[in-house]
Amino acid sequence: MFVQILGSAAGGGFPQWNCNCANCAGFRNGSLRATARTQSSIAISDDGVNWVLCNASPDIRAQLQSFAPMQPGRALRDTGISAIILMDSQIDHTTGLLSLREGCPHQVWCTDMVHEDLTTGFPLFTMLTHWNGGLSWNRIELDRSFTILACPSLRFTPLPLRSAAPPYSPHRFDPHPGDNIGLIVEDLNTGGKLFYAPGLGKVDAPLLEIMAGSDCLLVDGTMWDDDEMQRRGVGTRTGREMGHLAQSGPGGMLEVLEQLPKQRKVLIHINNTNPILDEDSPERAELARRKVEVAYDGMSIVL
Repeated sequence: MFVQILGSAAGGGFPQWNCNCANCAGFRNGSLRATARTQSSIAISDDGVNWVLCNASPDIRAQLQSFAPMQPGRALRDTGISAIILMDSQIDHTTGLLSLREGCPHQVWCTDMVHEDLTTGFPLFTMLTHWNGGLSWNRIELDRSFTILACPSLRFTPLPLRSAAPPYSPHRFDPHPGDNIGLIVEDLNTGGKLFYAPGLGKVDAPLLEIMAGSDCLLVDGTMWDDDEMQRRGVGTRTGREMGHLAQSGPGGMLEVLEQLPKQRKVLIHINNTNPILDEDSPERAELARRKVEVAYDGMSIVL
């Protein structure tokens, strides 16, 4: 299984266009040793030719252009994208579908809850019907695995995760299973398993057991501290309120990952305020000590 990190930042990317927090300002003035990042998205393939896109970020055009296999050039109009899986209905994970309109119809896999959001409050499915039929919905059922024809050696198993629906969702304040999912992706030929959860608000015992059975954990790295947005003066909500488990503190992501010594551990969906973006920060050194990696755009993983 080939896993390509197309984008590794949270919503807004890094540096965020309208932000002058210590990280964003430091990157711009050259005082911070860091790498720019686009908004979170990955692509997965079993043959390196046909790719399943997981989330379609607003930066999708630049991400596809930066990864040569996404334009195989087999025909006058072509793409390496064979299917699209949506982990949730958030703007930073779905807006890129609008930029893919020229290639419609697209096979899109998502849950009932995500499909409801994207046909009501943010009606992408309805809007894109005007482009060659738009998006063809394939229903993700939370109690069963599925395969995708173009990548037959990969088995996808959805995992309902605790998180919040976006502001435009009909059930914004009434969370439902399927608002946000993680994925176990298993290569049936190699046996390699990826656990992918860019939004992860809580890890309970059953989920920890699932994570322990994976070879690589590509997990929520949004914030270092739960109150990070408040500390940096750029927001009022905590990470948990937004459906993200901070790295530090009791029960934080680092404490969770410490219980899984055999897996490769990679943080993704990193907010522009997170000090781990600073490659010289003590927080980044702490990750290195714990053998936890930080995803970057263009990172490749083979399982």
